[in-house]
Amino acid sequence: MMKGKVSFIFLFFISINLISQQDAQFSHNKFNIMGFNPGYAGMRNAICGTLIARQQWVGFKDDDQRVHPKTYSLNLDAPVDVLRGGVSLGFLQDELGFEKNTGVKIGYAYHTPVWFGNMGIGMQVGFIDKVIDFSKFDPINDDPILSGGSDESAMLIDFAFGVFYKEPDWWAGLSATQMFENDREIANNAVYELKRHTYLTGGFDFPIPNHPKFLISPSSLIKTDFNSLQFDVNSMISYEDRFWGGLSYRFKDAVVVFLGLNVNEISIGYSYDITTSLIGRQRRSYGSHEIMINYSFDLEIERLPRPHRTTRYL
Repeated sequence: MMKGKVSFIFLFFISINLISQQDAQFSHNKFNIMGFNPGYAGMRNAICGTLIARQQWVGFKDDDQRVHPKTYSLNLDAPVDVLRGGVSLGFLQDELGFEKNTGVKIGYAYHTPVWFGNMGIGMQVGFIDKVIDFSKFDPINDDPILSGGSDESAMLIDFAFGVFYKEPDWWAGLSATQMFENDREIANNAVYELKRHTYLTGGFDFPIPNHPKFLISPSSLIKTDFNSLQFDVNSMISYEDRFWGGLSYRFKDAVVVFLGLNVNEISIGYSYDITTSLIGRQRRSYGSHEIMINYSFDLEIERLPRPHRTTRYL
């Protein structure tokens, strides 16, 4: 019975045109800005790598098959003075039911001082390999698109653009991914079309009065493809820039609990999504788990003082 319901959902999205789902979803938005805004490349003035592993809607099954979304992301970025900006490299593997997306993206951001902060203006090119395993579908009615029983794939190329502004105490960014909405035929006249997504994000940090060791960091993220809208509101508190935790609310989807630890250049975070949508209320999901690891290091080497010779000692 469950298989028929899942297959019907996929049938609805595939029928004539295959329209991509929303970009991969993450709860560690504040730590994953590089994942959706190419203007952020190099803005941390360090070589940084952020790895995120997400298991969404754990427990969601199609008969005995686990079909809950699974996403793995790795983003690297670094400032490059000779280019007057920063460069980035990203990898993504996103599994959604019987669909698997594997992508790589390369970007550059130009940095320029603005007011009391720094602005990054970036572009990114991405290559996405989309694979659908049609052998796992159980269509309610005969459909030539869902018949055949084989893996079908398509390679798509697209671009992203972003602007990011950062001051010591606050930051904001605006970006768009899959800008040109490229499409490719994937099977039996079915066309897979990328959908443009627009992101607006921002946040700030301020110490608690009379308790300067504690820092409160509220932030938000709004994402839309102009057909649907999703927004997250986050609030985190950190102690001596070492321990942190907080809560987040994703509208009509989940309440998220965060915990994290900073050890030298390494940040480790965990989040648990309490699903509030219909999937959670019907107990088809045990929630979502996400692990984040960030490593940032500065390659600047302290130079030894240069000796100065005088005319007395040549």
